[in-house]
Amino acid sequence: MDAEGIPFRNIDIYHKQLSVLPYASSVGSVAVKPTEEGVIKHKALQAMEEQTNMHLDQIRQQIELLARQAQEIRKRKELSMIIYNAKLNFQPVIGHRYYLYEKQDDSHILSMVSPKEWGGNGPFKQLIAAVQLLADHTWVEIQ
Repeated sequence: MDAEGIPFRNIDIYHKQLSVLPYASSVGSVAVKPTEEGVIKHKALQAMEEQTNMHLDQIRQQIELLARQAQEIRKRKELSMIIYNAKLNFQPVIGHRYYLYEKQDDSHILSMVSPKEWGGNGPFKQLIAAVQLLADHTWVEIQ
């Protein structure tokens, strides 16, 4: 019986049961395809995993690029400090090639003369690097 005291008929129970079925209950009903929650979640998790991994990989590549750039700047700074502490007998010009030599007394000197022109290292202990002055007044090693 329901709350009003009227007895339930089988048809009432039948319709109540039909209203909660997860699928069509007769030939004339709209086709309802059940979705499996696990499949939906799996596809969503897989897409999320691919997207986040792609973004993390992009960030990793950017970090590696920034680390390489920082190393290059640090290397230019160290080379520039050596050159600015070396003996300079001329005013260097931006973009020109110069040669950093180590002298016999372990001090450094910047020269316009290449080792080929000296016929070796000249009067110096060794060639440290061929260098070029950049517009920001840092020095970079060139080949």
